[in-house]
Amino acid sequence: MIHGKILLFTAAIITAFSPISGCSKKDSGGGQVVTPPKPDDDDDEDPKETDVVFWLTNPDKTSLFKKQNVSLKFESPNTQFSTIEVNDATTYQTIDGFGYTLTGGSATHINKLQDATKDALLKELFKADDTNIGVSYLRISIGASDLSASTFTYDDVPAGQTDINLENFSIDKEKTDLIPVLKKIIALYPEIKILGSPWTAPVWMKDNGAFKGGSLKAEYYQAYANYFVKYIQA
Repeated sequence: MIHGKILLFTAAIITAFSPISGCSKKDSGGGQVVTPPKPDDDDDEDPKETDVVFWLTNPDKTSLFKKQNVSLKFESPNTQFSTIEVNDATTYQTIDGFGYTLTGGSATHINKLQDATKDALLKELFKADDTNIGVSYLRISIGASDLSASTFTYDDVPAGQTDINLENFSIDKEKTDLIPVLKKIIALYPEIKILGSPWTAPVWMKDNGAFKGGSLKAEYYQAYANYFVKYIQA
């Protein structure tokens, strides 16, 4: 069993962010403009003293999600657009965290890495300290997503059959890749929040009997609710 906070949503979107703090202004189409520096090829150089930390990926692949050891430069071009001043002394809603989606495909690729490389990657992504990103929110699919190697739910039965009591419920397909990666992540960041998001209900609960499209039949509302309970308990 994986111990962690899991939130269930039937539809959700999480956008990936790198942790950037201490910025007092943003670009509004021509105000302050962030100028990406050239990739830092000197891995031995000490990081510059700055309160802005960022990882860079270039289209030409000269830098692939690489932490930069140079200061982020801001320029103020002379344009007709106004500059937005952000008053960080006034606050409103709170933010639970920032993060990514961990798909089954991603977990498979991560697990194919050598142990040392895998541990280094997960540490950089999820360790919450001054030198790593410290992702605080993670979205995972309940069953297969569109980026999984195959289509499945946690209660699949032969065509024409049903399983209202969920006797065939099983998360065994996640035990090869997703669950081992999740356990490593939680060990690095025990406070991480996990959002569980289903791509589809079991096809025997749907009016089109298919993974793609269709709607949940009303007679299976309770069975689908129980499906989520079993997911959390598993």
